[in-house]
Amino acid sequence: MTVRPLIGVSTYLETGARWGVWELPAVLLPAGYPRLVQRAGGLAFLLPPDAPERAAEAVARLDGLVIAGGPDVDPARYGAERSPRTGPPAPERDAWELALIEAALTAGVPLLGVCRGMQLLNVALGGTLVQHLDGHAETVGVFGGHPVKPVPGTLYGEIVPEELSVPTYHHQAVERLGTGLVPSAYAADGTVEALELAPERGWVLGVQWHPEMGEDLRVMRALVTAAS
Repeated sequence: MTVRPLIGVSTYLETGARWGVWELPAVLLPAGYPRLVQRAGGLAFLLPPDAPERAAEAVARLDGLVIAGGPDVDPARYGAERSPRTGPPAPERDAWELALIEAALTAGVPLLGVCRGMQLLNVALGGTLVQHLDGHAETVGVFGGHPVKPVPGTLYGEIVPEELSVPTYHHQAVERLGTGLVPSAYAADGTVEALELAPERGWVLGVQWHPEMGEDLRVMRALVTAAS
C-alpha cells in the first residue's frame, strides 16, 4: 500500500462563523487547500492555532507543512508602525505560524508558504513587508490574475520553468528579504512573487499567489514529492 505523505496546513481562527443554526468560534480553511494537497498525492492535516511551544511536537509528526494565506501580518513583528491600510492583527495565528515555520526550518521539514505564508516566512527570517500595494486586490473577495516570471536556476524555476498566469489576491508584499532568502519569481512590476532558501537549507519555498485557486499542481506536487 502506498503511504501518502502527511501535509499539515495552518488554518484561520475566527470569532464567529455561521453554518446551519450555529454561529460559533471556528477554525476555518478554504477547501481549495486540502483539495490541492489531495490532488497532488498527499494527505491533508489541518493545524488550528495552538500554543507556540507545541509547534515542534506538531511538525515532528508531519512530512510537509503549508502556511496558508490569510490576514495581514502584524507590522510589530517586523518593527514597523501600522499603516491605516493594514488589516486587524491576528496575534494567535501569527505566534503559532511563526513557531511552525521555526520548527520546520529546524527539523528540515519541507515548507511551502502561500501569500501570507510567504510573507510570514520572510518576517520569520528577519525581513520586512510593504504594507500596501496600489492596484492589487482591487475587488474585495474576488481573485485576480497576472503573470509571474521565474528566475532560472532556482527551485521554483525548476518546478515551473515558464512564465505563468497565477490566481492572486493580496495587497502586501516583500520589502527587505529575510536572511538567506532569494527571489525566485517576479511580477512585471518587480514585486517578488516567489522566494526560497538555498537548497542546502532544505525544501523551503514561498509563493505570493494562491495555487489552491488554480489548476496547476506543480508547486504542491513538488512539496509532496519532497515530503515523500
